[in-house]
Amino acid sequence: MRIDIISVQPNLLESPFQHSIMKRAQQKGLLQVVLHDLKDYGIGKHRQVDDYQFGGGAGMVMMVGPLSDCIEKLQKERSYDEIIFLTPDGQRLEQSISNQLSLKENLLLICGHYKGIDERIREHFVTMEISIGDFVLSGGELAAAVLVDSIGRLIPGVLNDETSALFDSFQDGILAPPVYTRPANFRGWEVPEILTSGNFPKIEEWRHEQALERTAERRPDLMDKINKHER
Repeated sequence: MRIDIISVQPNLLESPFQHSIMKRAQQKGLLQVVLHDLKDYGIGKHRQVDDYQFGGGAGMVMMVGPLSDCIEKLQKERSYDEIIFLTPDGQRLEQSISNQLSLKENLLLICGHYKGIDERIREHFVTMEISIGDFVLSGGELAAAVLVDSIGRLIPGVLNDETSALFDSFQDGILAPPVYTRPANFRGWEVPEILTSGNFPKIEEWRHEQALERTAERRPDLMDKINKHER
């Protein structure tokens, strides 16, 4: 998989992809993340990429010209399955979206900045808009890093234990159950006896019950979705 990212601050994205799982995914040749500095397409000697918005109002807007030039250049090099704009008013990122995008070959991400991007880019290029939550960041770079991480770890071969991603929170619509490791007794704090019993069918039953209980307690909205789906 290849993911291209357009940003006015590409340096913000270097560190997240040079460590841990994302670094290993790229070293294995399973994921390629390519950063593009929008200022390379800027106008004039100052490489301008933003301007005042028509109609007045506070905040600068990313200009249509530099963005369209960058996108069209990249489109000449390859076909993109999705062109994604990271924006607070996009659809909320959920595990099902990451699952879907992990099956694609080429993705192009646009990081917003300032007051946003010229609407014509959204109308003529963007095929998908994603938000990582109901809050505003200084730019779309951190949101892009979150999205790439959530997608990249799902690519077969990226994780050492390929089954582990299948049991993450939200994969089956509920939160993950509590987990424990050695020692079984620490300061008198004991691991639930069922987990050391060796009775794996019972252990899986316990885990499922715990997951449902935790979801009902912490994310009742998810339980509402499950109940509606079962009706």
